[in-house]
Amino acid sequence: MVYAPSATSAAVKGAMRLSTAPIGATKLLSRSVLLDAARARQTQPGSRLYSTGVSNTSASTPQVSNRRAILFPGQGSQYVGMGRDLYETYPIARQTIDEADAILSSMPPSLSPQEEGYLKRVMFEGPQEELTRTENAQPAILTTSIALLRVLETEQGLDLKEHCRFALGHSLGEYSALVATRALSLADAVRLVRIRGAAMTMAVTDKKGMTAMSALVVRASKLDDLVKAMHDIQTELSSMGEIAEIANINSSFQVVISGTVKGVDHASKTLQFRKIAARAVDLPVSAPFHCSLMEPAARVMKDALADISFKQPIIPIVSNVQAQPIESSNDIPRLLIQQVTETVQWRQSLVNLHSQQQYNISDYICIGPGKVICNLLRKEYPRDPIRSVSTVEDIQQWEL
Repeated sequence: MVYAPSATSAAVKGAMRLSTAPIGATKLLSRSVLLDAARARQTQPGSRLYSTGVSNTSASTPQVSNRRAILFPGQGSQYVGMGRDLYETYPIARQTIDEADAILSSMPPSLSPQEEGYLKRVMFEGPQEELTRTENAQPAILTTSIALLRVLETEQGLDLKEHCRFALGHSLGEYSALVATRALSLADAVRLVRIRGAAMTMAVTDKKGMTAMSALVVRASKLDDLVKAMHDIQTELSSMGEIAEIANINSSFQVVISGTVKGVDHASKTLQFRKIAARAVDLPVSAPFHCSLMEPAARVMKDALADISFKQPIIPIVSNVQAQPIESSNDIPRLLIQQVTETVQWRQSLVNLHSQQQYNISDYICIGPGKVICNLLRKEYPRDPIRSVSTVEDIQQWEL
């Protein structure tokens, strides 16, 4: 996954404060802002703030004859113009995007652009810099993914419970998977990912220019060596006050590391010197996602998720953190909090679904803007049927 750059929103900055010493002047989302957002949820249609329908039973694998999983992308898949063809072609897509836009505009002033039609404008017209700000990219990608899914359901007869055995999403995409499987309402998901994006940006405001992410191209059969080497590198860096951690294991040949500039640079050079990584590409990001520097953002998400009730997904969702299906809806908030600071185990999630006999997944549908996760899959499993649905043309060519 390639992360896109983002800038700090003035509106968000005013609603944020860091709770970690000694950076007293830095701001993160305050509890009062979260309470305002919670109150706003009560008046929104479709909100599950006080839902009493949470199931404690395990998510068992549906008795279906297919070997199909549905996948949703994360950050890095956004582009100016995404969703526009859907909006102009399908009423259900227009309804979905308008709903998300209204939800975003209804959030407290410190979290909302307070501009009617803002989400549509940024998605359809850009500019790219504004779209790729993480607090904008996250709701935009989520909304486009769900709009695509709803069109497939209404126009082409896709039924997740009947036609898919598992759902999973890459980082942010896990929220899309939760909405798709009816575990979370679109209204709550849009609010949560807006808060998530803002919190991630503000978590390192005091470290501007001092953090980094780098994508590593892993040499053949060297992934295990890389993981072991990173453990040693982290120990070495900790004594120097620097950080480099594995943020994403995307495939057998692509790993993303995250941390301080000096830490990431040292790790990248060390792995290349040891002939474990072939090359490294610095990513133009606003924050070092999925590492311990995101702990302030994880605390914000803990508060934001405290009032959300999740339903049992209609099909099992594979967690980014544990690379296994989530057993109970009660586990979802904890896993979403952990996801902020822990490694996205994307490759292991797919390996488990593909190789474990009780799952034996070998058919994939990638739904959302761009083709990043689809391209990763095709390199890992070139013989398996893998479809990408990101445009009206893709929908019109759809076959179950």
